[in-house]
Amino acid sequence: MKIVNVTPIQIVERIEPLLALWQNKLGFEKLAEVAHEGQLGFVLLARGQRQVMLQSRRSLADDLPAVAARAPSAVLYLDVESLDEALPDLRGLEVLAGPRTTFYGAREVFVLDPAGQVLGFAEHAPAQSSTPGAP
Repeated sequence: MKIVNVTPIQIVERIEPLLALWQNKLGFEKLAEVAHEGQLGFVLLARGQRQVMLQSRRSLADDLPAVAARAPSAVLYLDVESLDEALPDLRGLEVLAGPRTTFYGAREVFVLDPAGQVLGFAEHAPAQSSTPGAP
């Protein structure tokens, strides 16, 4: 399996109170956000090549209830070149969710490692447009 990137997802009660720290003090830029029940449910932040994601507990519970049931404070999100190639390496691990395809085009599976930590593996579809800023 070829791992392209590893990004931490901090699972938090609310995202909004954390943005001043991440953006103003630590210098991260918000690349994407997803609303959930009138508040932020998810944000992707980046500073240079470094990324971090923040997700609210309520958003996680609605999106991935089996993952939320583990009450993680963080999840490691591993981008892989091919989810099909990664799946054999994950045999024997408890699958919490997936494989599934998300609304943003990623194929994902979430597993529990032997220490009880949640790992998400994702293959992202190539960009459909070469226009900067286009979805």
